[in-house]
Amino acid sequence: MKLFNKKSRTAVKNTCDQKRRGAATVEFAVVVPVFGIFLAAMVEFGHAYMVQTTLRGAAKKAARYGVANGVTTTDVKMEALRVVSAAIDTSSLSIIVKDADVFDSSDSPTDDLDFEDLPDIELANATTRHLYIIRLSIPYEEVALFPPFWTDNLTLHSQSVMRHE
Repeated sequence: MKLFNKKSRTAVKNTCDQKRRGAATVEFAVVVPVFGIFLAAMVEFGHAYMVQTTLRGAAKKAARYGVANGVTTTDVKMEALRVVSAAIDTSSLSIIVKDADVFDSSDSPTDDLDFEDLPDIELANATTRHLYIIRLSIPYEEVALFPPFWTDNLTLHSQSVMRHE
């Protein structure tokens, strides 16, 4: 907007325009890093959700595979590994297949039970209706897209429980 001096009829710059000069640059410099961090967090959480869903699907598929007669524990582990390896690097993936009969026969609470303490099971020798559990886990820092500076020793895991037929 141009203003004119009444005496000389020359254009005078608006002082409001002079005060706003550079404001857009400062606003851009403040907003862009915040928006970038927000966008990176959305991508990272989406990736973590995808890995968690992959682990859940692999655990269910491997547990269903182990229901049939003649399938060994190694076969079940290889099936889980096959499913997970289609989506992520499996070099640090932990797969355990354990006897879960303690859940059928125990009246005591099992809230603080460590799955590593359960006895191993060979599915080829399992009896009918024998309960077993398969658990997959992977350290989050091994699958994260960005270095996880906000997490400390976070592990993604999934499990599935089935009965042998």
